[in-house]
Amino acid sequence: MQTELSKKLGIEHAIFGFTPFPAVAAAISRAGGFGVLGAVRYTAPDDLARDLDWMQEHVDGAPYGLDVVMPAKKVEGPNHQKLTESDVEAMIPEGHRQFVRDTLAKHGVPELAEGEASGWRITGWMEQVARSQLDVAFDYPIKLLANALGSPPADVVRRAHDHDVLVAALAGSARHARKHADAGIDIVVAQGYEAGGHTGEIASMVLTPEAVDAVAPLPVLAAGGIGSGEQIAAALALGAQGVWLGSLWLTTTEADLHSRALTAKLLAAGSGDTVRSRALTGKPARQLRTEWTDAWDDPSGPGTLPMPLQGLLVAEAVSRIQKYEVDPLLGTPVGQIVGRMTSERPVQAVFDDLTRGFERAVDRINRIAGRSGQS
Repeated sequence: MQTELSKKLGIEHAIFGFTPFPAVAAAISRAGGFGVLGAVRYTAPDDLARDLDWMQEHVDGAPYGLDVVMPAKKVEGPNHQKLTESDVEAMIPEGHRQFVRDTLAKHGVPELAEGEASGWRITGWMEQVARSQLDVAFDYPIKLLANALGSPPADVVRRAHDHDVLVAALAGSARHARKHADAGIDIVVAQGYEAGGHTGEIASMVLTPEAVDAVAPLPVLAAGGIGSGEQIAAALALGAQGVWLGSLWLTTTEADLHSRALTAKLLAAGSGDTVRSRALTGKPARQLRTEWTDAWDDPSGPGTLPMPLQGLLVAEAVSRIQKYEVDPLLGTPVGQIVGRMTSERPVQAVFDDLTRGFERAVDRINRIAGRSGQS
């Protein structure tokens, strides 16, 4: 599963695995792929440094990267004043706060213990937090910096290149891909409608070749709806130089969801059990459909707020739902590929399955083309 990009990065398989869990990212790199650690949950630089230290010790010298979230548009005060988290939280309307309280009360969600801080904060969506993460990350030998919400600011791209770090940006359309190329991005991740998390409205089968044509010769990674070796072969046939997989790792044994109930929901879900909703962050993000997403998407409700207000608004609520495993409301970002995630397996077992499926697909195409035995 070698491409020009995988050879450049020194990895065996052109599989890039995004995950919020250091143990999963390290296992992906050890298995011959490229582990990418999601940084959004790290609100304290020391916590990120601790986990990057751990990864350095557990990747066996294999390369890895970091994914940050730097929105193209940010909330600012008068005269472009930078706002603190408290400033931004003060902008949340009381009606929205009451809607959260009412929804939680309807389902009997207990309060957090007195003095207990929310375990799920989304301050990582704020640019100043992402910049503090970069101050830590560039002290480590990361080989890739990805931004989940498009091209990072120009000074961040320059800083990454000064550290010999490639920059990747996710794109939901060919137009977005061209903007990334113009911004000096090294790799475009063409993320289709099927993908988990923030995603656009164009399906992977359409988007991938459009992005490839739009930014050639820049490498493109295909993302969204990919969970088998056959699908990886299809992505490479469409011109991608690799695949970007995220959802598939959520049910690996190395993942740490802290919730058996959530793992059970993922294993039981079908490909039709997700929805693109603004309920979590304020931007459309594919996630498990729950009574929580239904409440926010109901036209009779107050509607969601823009990023990062929505994330700050629901942070404590999400922590309470997760802590007490309130099943009707319990969810997570995940793509339509969740229908293939039917058992818990180690990362290495997932890789073995992917490579076998890839070989089967290549052999099948060779037979169709009359080149049997040449795979």
